[in-house]
Amino acid sequence: MGLSIDNSGDGECSHPHTHKVFLLSNYILLGAASSCIFLTLSLRLFPSLIGFLLILLQIITIAGAVSGCAAASRTATSAGKFYGAHMVATVLTAIFQGSVSVLIFTRPSDFLGHLKSYVRVDDGVMILKLAGGLCILIFCLEWVVLTLAFFLNYYAYVERRGINGNSSYGMRSGKVQDDEDLKTWPWPFQV
Repeated sequence: MGLSIDNSGDGECSHPHTHKVFLLSNYILLGAASSCIFLTLSLRLFPSLIGFLLILLQIITIAGAVSGCAAASRTATSAGKFYGAHMVATVLTAIFQGSVSVLIFTRPSDFLGHLKSYVRVDDGVMILKLAGGLCILIFCLEWVVLTLAFFLNYYAYVERRGINGNSSYGMRSGKVQDDEDLKTWPWPFQV
């Protein structure tokens, strides 16, 4: 798996529920971001600069969700750099989605004026509030995806250490180190 690792030969995930929730969150992100694009286009078919930037933000969100879904098929060797890039992109899009939703809900008529919409103001404000609600949903889902990606990467790290010759001692006993390692430490630290 992408942000986790497929260490077994049969291709099974060690944490299937976390992986399924991760994929479901990414699929919901895809749907919400594409819906926000269509709501923005319903305000003006050829968007203004602000509308174009809003659509670009949604496209970046879609790209992050697609890359998160595609991460499910990656192996441990390619997950390291991809994981970092995915986390940075997700954090940035989440911050911008939150900012856009605050702008939409605090000043909808001004935001609508910058979009240069050709629909009635009442209808435009309603469409903007729907888009703002989707931006809030996207904001929350981005943080859920970040948390799940962290857990999947952590599980993969723990599994990788167990398979690479550490005999999974830390996984069975819960101890951080072997008792033999503690004997070489200075006296105050030997417990």
